[in-house]
Amino acid sequence: MEYLALGVRARHNGIEPFSAECFGCAEGGLISADSTSKLMPRTVLVVDDERDNNDVLSSLVQARGLDPVQVFSGAQAIAAVAERRPDLILLAPTLPDMDGFDLCDRFKRSRETNLIPIVMVTAQADAHKRASGVRVGANGYLVKPFTPAKLHEAMDEALAWHEEHQQKGTTGEIHFDIRSELTFLAEANDMLADLFAHTPLTERQIKDLKQAIMEMGGNAIEWGHRKNTDLVLRITYRIDPKAVTLIIQDEGPGFNPRQLPHAASEEDPIGHIEIRNELGLREGGFGIMLARGMVDRFHYNSRGNVVTMIKYIDPPPAE
Repeated sequence: MEYLALGVRARHNGIEPFSAECFGCAEGGLISADSTSKLMPRTVLVVDDERDNNDVLSSLVQARGLDPVQVFSGAQAIAAVAERRPDLILLAPTLPDMDGFDLCDRFKRSRETNLIPIVMVTAQADAHKRASGVRVGANGYLVKPFTPAKLHEAMDEALAWHEEHQQKGTTGEIHFDIRSELTFLAEANDMLADLFAHTPLTERQIKDLKQAIMEMGGNAIEWGHRKNTDLVLRITYRIDPKAVTLIIQDEGPGFNPRQLPHAASEEDPIGHIEIRNELGLREGGFGIMLARGMVDRFHYNSRGNVVTMIKYIDPPPAE
């Protein structure tokens, strides 16, 4: 009867009703609280200022065999994360004292909290809002109305993401192929998590590396592919004890990086602006120069469609 009562209540909070039989069944991947009571429960921080929503989410978390911690503001969430180090955060995008996306960004930009997975739970199905969640590093974006099974699926995927990046270690290469901006942003955030987890680089150095890959990946999409979504951008990153290596390869025809009059150069960082105006290009052209300054080694292949960037963990070897 407790599950049925929850189902009636949830109907008013954007969560679709369910039956007690379906809610506890194993077939849909759902696990009842009783079946996991002998295990040490992981902690889920539920951040939502609307009491009913918070209560419903917490009940569903508990039914999954996890331990919910309820908070109702951004400040409370920051304090709870510092004290409890939750395994997962369910976060509303609108809070009384701060923006939920800003809070997510804060957690994802800190080495101490970057690997805590965050699922945004919202009634906003707008594509721009979803993109905002990806930009700040959210690991999931769940839109109401949703079933308990959908919530549990999002939680499971987020927890699996944490395990993957916690255990990945510092050897081997990671490859990902990109066809869209959102995929690019999501994979860049995954790389950020690996750098926080598996290198001693400072937060500033990691931020610079992410900026470098965003600049060069954006260049490859805009200029190498001419924004052709049929072409695939291949990004590879390798973390080893001595260095982080980033490789971006596009499928375009390539170019001569020494002959780019519309791009800034170290010798003349602003001379290209007039040329861009004459060509009717948007403001910018600083990507290559900025990226070059953020890493220790930077070079293109002879064709000009593959750029390799290296950041050394320790001071770079002498030339």
